[in-house]
Amino acid sequence: MLRPIATPLPLGFLALAAGTLLVSGLQLGWLAPEQGQQVGLILVAFVFPLQLIACILGFLARDVVAGTGMGLLAGAWLAIALVTLTAPRPGATSDALGLFLLLAGTAMLIPFAAACLSKLVAAAVLGTTAVRFALTGLYQLTAGDGLERAAGLVGLLLLAIAVYAAFALALEDAGHPVVPIGRRAATGGVEAGVRRQL
Repeated sequence: MLRPIATPLPLGFLALAAGTLLVSGLQLGWLAPEQGQQVGLILVAFVFPLQLIACILGFLARDVVAGTGMGLLAGAWLAIALVTLTAPRPGATSDALGLFLLLAGTAMLIPFAAACLSKLVAAAVLGTTAVRFALTGLYQLTAGDGLERAAGLVGLLLLAIAVYAAFALALEDAGHPVVPIGRRAATGGVEAGVRRQL
């Protein structure tokens, strides 16, 4: 028996918006470095669990973009949170986190590539996330102020794209597709009774 589920992407994208806003706030100096622990706690309490839920529901719906993308995001935000919470001093950089974020940014290119085939708005979110993680990783490795600012600004761009995507996908799933999401026809065979895309 097939259980229809709503798309988990709006939930995951709104959680992503919260995470990128808070980290951008630290990177752009809107939040004092001492606020890093509070940011870490919010990432653990809000961003990570919501993206994990979106990941699980994505895989249950047989959507590799939602499942893989949200799973990578959940793990990346949890790693950022834990490193921030255990930093030796507020605002400290971490070479280990830097290397990890370079890998996370590269890994995000896999669901990005899959999304380019059918979900252009989701692809924009995932592609911008890849750039955001890569810039943050480079900042963590070099402690360069320019890279920190660039990562923060790309984080704000990601915030805007993620909120738009969440809004558009939620309206589409509710039966009112009034804003463009760049959906292309699904490719490959479709099993009877299974929605191919979220």
